[in-house]
Amino acid sequence: MARKVTSQDVARKAGVSQSAVSRVFTRGASVSPDMAARVRSAADELGYRPNALARGLITGRSRIIGLVVAYLDNPFYPDAIEKLSTVLQAQGYHLLIFTTGKHGIDTDRVISELLDYQVDGIITASINLSGELSERCAAAGIPVVLFNRAIPGSGLSAVTSDNLTGGRKAAEFLLAGGHVRIAHISGFMDASTSRDRLAGFRAALDRAGAPLHALVDGRYDRATAAEAARDLMARPDPPDAIFVANDHMALAVMDMLRFDLGLKVPQDVSILGYDDVPMAGWPAYDLTTLRQPTRRMVDATVDELMAKLDTPNRAARRIEIDGPLVVRTSARIPEGYTP
Repeated sequence: MARKVTSQDVARKAGVSQSAVSRVFTRGASVSPDMAARVRSAADELGYRPNALARGLITGRSRIIGLVVAYLDNPFYPDAIEKLSTVLQAQGYHLLIFTTGKHGIDTDRVISELLDYQVDGIITASINLSGELSERCAAAGIPVVLFNRAIPGSGLSAVTSDNLTGGRKAAEFLLAGGHVRIAHISGFMDASTSRDRLAGFRAALDRAGAPLHALVDGRYDRATAAEAARDLMARPDPPDAIFVANDHMALAVMDMLRFDLGLKVPQDVSILGYDDVPMAGWPAYDLTTLRQPTRRMVDATVDELMAKLDTPNRAARRIEIDGPLVVRTSARIPEGYTP
């Protein structure tokens, strides 16, 4: 096996010091263009690649951000992760991704393992973090920012869409469409996103004097949401509209209604989702939905994490970003409606 090329080999070939080689391959370090060209030419000829992990031990920065996400079958998350990776790479960081399982039961174990990788910071996506684990991250000097989930009283910064406003917009749109039996299939009721979407939805119905016709916990699960839709439509007084807490479930609900129950959407029942994942715009679904402004949420998350890296004692912030209602054809469009 060939011996691994080292920075000393590059230094000798380029006729510079080993510290000069290190500066050339350190982002933001001061080095002359001539020296940089000589070092990179020697490195290319020798096949040298700097050891990022070893450099991290020297500098105290690994340039790695840990991302902990419960599951990836919801298409919202692959899209968000791609954007997170792009934004972080532009700032010289890379993602190390861990999953905890759909119900997040392994969250503490996974984050404990993540700490062993000497990550510079952690982003959690739609999972709950125990107080003990939050304290461990703080003691290790590792900032944590929550994405698409807030944990009241945790002292952790959180970035979400404006879920209360989104729920309100959903109710107002369905009411304006003349619906009178409006149901809601929620996500996990222990998640801030689910609670806030329901709270905004219910508050708008209450202001209009309209009751919430039915409430079912869909647990952000396609099969659970589809069966909930079957049960709702089997009632003597089935809903004429259903607000579903995310598109991942809403698309399963539409499939159940149309292909299993033989119903027409929106003629028999209107469906309104939340997220605006790419599939929501496919002609087969054409789902009316609340758009989560993913890129703006990602930018805010990364900005907050970088700020906390620079200022560890920075106060936690709750950042809520409003997104538009995207009107398509899965829900009855109110007469005279204009976006």
